[in-house]
Amino acid sequence: MASKTIQRVVNNLKSNQFLFEQLVNRDFQKRYKRTALGMAWSVISPLMNLLVMMLVFSRLFGRNVNHYVIYLFSGNITMAYFRESTKNGMSSLMNNAGVISKINVPKYLFLLSQNVSALINYGLTIGIYFVFCVGDGITFTPKMLMLWYPIVCFVIMNIGIGMVLSALYVFFRDIQYLYDIFLTLLNYLSVIFYTIDSFPAKVQRLFLLNPVYANIKYWRTIVLDATVPSFSYHLLILFYALLFLGIGAFIYKKYNHRFVYYF
Repeated sequence: MASKTIQRVVNNLKSNQFLFEQLVNRDFQKRYKRTALGMAWSVISPLMNLLVMMLVFSRLFGRNVNHYVIYLFSGNITMAYFRESTKNGMSSLMNNAGVISKINVPKYLFLLSQNVSALINYGLTIGIYFVFCVGDGITFTPKMLMLWYPIVCFVIMNIGIGMVLSALYVFFRDIQYLYDIFLTLLNYLSVIFYTIDSFPAKVQRLFLLNPVYANIKYWRTIVLDATVPSFSYHLLILFYALLFLGIGAFIYKKYNHRFVYYF
């Protein structure tokens, strides 16, 4: 069943390749339209956020954390990618209502185009992240090759969450305001600028219920501790990815023909 679904998606992407490429190109042009620095903002923005957080939190939390800049950067870029991909995904259907109403194409193409744009920005930021690792004296080991795993799982999870949000946004416009509040709360619960070492072990495990933190912790374990997480931890990351993708796919399949009536 899953293999047939994947094959169907691949075939749809191939048959609508030109449209998909135009959507990605349009998203990039729209995002950086009338900006002097263009795509450079993809790198400058997270670096500025990192600088602000360093100035605010380094004296409070950085004294007891080795390589605090990388510790902070690991959480910062992960949260930034999550925010961009899911927020842009949320509005993907409504922003393309005119096209969807006139052309019979898979609606997830518009969501995927937004995710490709966010993923490219994420990739550029990761490049800067590794430059910072070099500057901070982080030792590169073959274990870092395993970072492909949380990236792939995180991309899949964000697509699933984007599908859920975009469907909810069609029916309930208030979701955009509620989601902004949720992102603020999630930012504090994702252990970006502080540590949870002082919490009891049971409480520390509760943080793993947050899939964003689970992804951040994987990065820190590989980069800062030079240790590959356990097999069960890999299953946890995969579980979150498949769970949200499954929920999103179910919602899209169930309400596919109802979206047009709410545009």
